[in-house]
Amino acid sequence: MISTAIQKLRKHKLVLVAVITVIVLGLIFVVVRARERKRPTPPAAPLEVDVVQVQEQNVPIYSEWIGTTDGMVNADIRSQVSGYLLRRNYTEGAFVRTGQLLFEIDPRPFEAVLNQAKADLARAEAQLGQAVSQLEQAEAQLAQANSGLLTAQANQRKTQLDVNKFTPLFAKKAVTQQDLDNAVQSNDASIAQVDAARSQIRASTAAVGNAKASIVAAQAQVQSSQAVVRTAELNLGFTRIVSPIDGIVGIAAAQVGDLVNPNSGVLTTVSTVDPIRVYFTVSEQEYLNYVKQNPTPAQRSAAEKQLELQLFLADGSLYPHTGRFYIADRQVDTQTGSIRIAGVFPNPDNVLRPGQYGRVRAATSVQENALVVPQRAVSQLQGLYRVAVVGSDNKISIRTITPGPTFGQLWVIQDGLKDGETVLVDGTQRVNAGTTVKPRPFTPVQQAEQDN
Repeated sequence: MISTAIQKLRKHKLVLVAVITVIVLGLIFVVVRARERKRPTPPAAPLEVDVVQVQEQNVPIYSEWIGTTDGMVNADIRSQVSGYLLRRNYTEGAFVRTGQLLFEIDPRPFEAVLNQAKADLARAEAQLGQAVSQLEQAEAQLAQANSGLLTAQANQRKTQLDVNKFTPLFAKKAVTQQDLDNAVQSNDASIAQVDAARSQIRASTAAVGNAKASIVAAQAQVQSSQAVVRTAELNLGFTRIVSPIDGIVGIAAAQVGDLVNPNSGVLTTVSTVDPIRVYFTVSEQEYLNYVKQNPTPAQRSAAEKQLELQLFLADGSLYPHTGRFYIADRQVDTQTGSIRIAGVFPNPDNVLRPGQYGRVRAATSVQENALVVPQRAVSQLQGLYRVAVVGSDNKISIRTITPGPTFGQLWVIQDGLKDGETVLVDGTQRVNAGTTVKPRPFTPVQQAEQDN
């Protein structure tokens, strides 16, 4: 009994000690917290920020247009004869040279036509030779007839002299009637020979004319046969379809075994892509402004030579080669109110292909004494553009501005800022109006480090 009472007493003492310990620790904690609350909180250090001064400078004003690439020359390859395709002799999408074989059409029908045309030509040439021979014979006969006429005329003159001589002698009874009759008969025979010789000349002349006509007809037949041969040779040559230019060749629209003809459409297209054209449209207002800035043809020509075109590709990257102005269309499109312009870009590695889209940009004017700030200094919220301006007391004021065009990493400010004012580089995201900051001049080195 006594031992049990002693144990209970010990337990009560332990519980009492534990309670007292908890109470003491609680009082100590309350006192410490109260002292900590009474200590003053030290002020926060000003936020260190990068700042730049608003500056005036002459800024080139860029204009941008949507552009489409196209080959300098786009040669549509078509069949000029009818026949079956035997083979395709090029790699689709590859670079081909002028005269390189692209397609072959079955040449056998055209070879047969050519052989027939050559045979007809040989026959016509033989007929021409025969006509020439006939002309030579007719001319020889004509010459012989002319010679016979001269002989007959000489004989007739002699017999006429005999008649003239015997007639007065007969009247004087110096010659007999028989002598006079013989002279007259000889003269009549000579006259008949002259008439016969003249008839022979007329016949020979007609033969010469006929021979010449035959030659003309034979020559016409030869020329016609030669034309048929040349046409057959051309058609045979058209069975080998070659590239007319150096360029990139497209996918074939016809396959081996297809029957093609001049109405089958385009077999493929070859495009010259170095240099390559880029077409874009300029509004009529932009065109008129350009004409006002360069009123004379000489000024416009000089401005076009100095104009450099930049091309931004579909992935947003800048094409490494700059282009130049090439041509402007002759008219303004009445439906869109724009004029079509073409620029030319070097394309040595054939990176650009016809049909690509991009953005064409060019400096079209210069804005003098423009106020510029880094683009990242401008924040946009609900259609409003704002900057954080650092005052002389290093306190922030949020100001709404009117931005203009961009230039590189800079933004032209049309209204809301003055030359020499200081703005935060990082915009308004980190500060509020009235915030005190510790400004730090911003340098391009910082920009490069942040970009990396």
